[in-house]
Amino acid sequence: MSVTARPSIQDVARLAGVSLGTVSNVLNNPDMVRPQTAEKVQRAIEQLGFVRNDAARQLKAGKSLTLGMVVYDTGNPFFAEITRAAENAAAERNYNVLLGNSDHKLERERNYLQLFDQQRVAGVLVSPTSDIYEQVDDLRAHGTQTVVLDRKADAARCCSVSVDDFAGGRIAVEHLLSIGRRRIGFVGTLAMQQVSDRLAGAMAAIKDFGPEAQLIMLESDDMSVIAGRNVGDKIREASASDRPDAIFASNDLLAMGLVQAFILNGDISIPGDIAIIGYDDITWAEAAVVPLSSIRQPSRLIGETAIDLVLDEINGGSEHKHQQVTFQPELVVRASTRV
Repeated sequence: MSVTARPSIQDVARLAGVSLGTVSNVLNNPDMVRPQTAEKVQRAIEQLGFVRNDAARQLKAGKSLTLGMVVYDTGNPFFAEITRAAENAAAERNYNVLLGNSDHKLERERNYLQLFDQQRVAGVLVSPTSDIYEQVDDLRAHGTQTVVLDRKADAARCCSVSVDDFAGGRIAVEHLLSIGRRRIGFVGTLAMQQVSDRLAGAMAAIKDFGPEAQLIMLESDDMSVIAGRNVGDKIREASASDRPDAIFASNDLLAMGLVQAFILNGDISIPGDIAIIGYDDITWAEAAVVPLSSIRQPSRLIGETAIDLVLDEINGGSEHKHQQVTFQPELVVRASTRV
C-alpha cells in the first residue's frame, strides 16, 4: 500500500499559479496580498489539504510556542485537573501543551522527555517517577527549560511546584486520632516519594500522640481503585479484633476502592467500624457512596504556577531565579470520618 506524500508549500504555489513568497505571505502576512490572490491560494490549500508545519517555522524563527508535559497518570482526576489548569494557563499566553502519560513507568517517562527534547519544545513540566536530574540537565543544556511538578527539585537545577506531603500525612492522622481512632492503617505504595513523605508525616503524628496509637502498613500494588479494593478485601478477611479502626489512604482512588470493598459487601460500616480518609480531594471524593474525607491539594494552582514559572524562565533569560513553590494541604471532613 503506497503512502501519499504530504502536500508542500511548493505544491500550493504550483496549483495556485503564484510564487512561494506569495503563499508565505498569505500564511503569515495576509494583509500584504491582494484579496483575489489570497482567495486563489486558499482554494489551492483546501484542494490539496495542505497543513502548515508550525514546528519547523518556529524552529526557524528560533522560538517554539509549544510546551511538553509528562504526568504519572492522566486517568487520575488529580493529574487531570493539573493538566487542564496548565493547558488553560498556557493557552492564555498563546502556548500549546503536548501531554505524555508515564503511567508510573520510568522508561516511558524517559521516552517522552527525549521526544520533547528532539522536538525542541520551549519548556517541559514533569511529575517524575524517580530521579531524572540527568535528563533535566540534558534538556536545559539544549535550551529547554524544565519545571518539576508535585515534588521539590534541586534548587540549583530548576524550579518546582509541590505540596507539603509530610504536613498532609500528619494532618490526616491527627484528624483520625482526634475522633478517637487508635489502630490506623496506612495504604499506599512506597515507590513514590510523595507517598513516602505522607507516611513519614503520619508516623510523626503517631509518635507525638504516644504509645496508645499505632500505625499499620498496608502496602498496595499501585495507587488505583482496584488496588484499594484488593486491600479492603484482605482487611475484611481478618478478624474484627485484628482490623484497623481507621485508614489513611495515600490517595483518593485507593480510598474509594476501600469504600467499595466495605460497603458492597455490607459487613464493615464507614465510619462506624472503620473511618477512612484519602488524599488529593479529587472531584469524585464528595460524590462517593460515602462522601470521602480527604487532604486537599490545590491542583489548579499547581498547574497554573508551573506554567508561570516555566514561561518566566523562557522569557526572562538570565533574570530568572529558580523558585521552589510549596503549597500547604488542607483537611476536608466528610461522612467517611464524621462520627
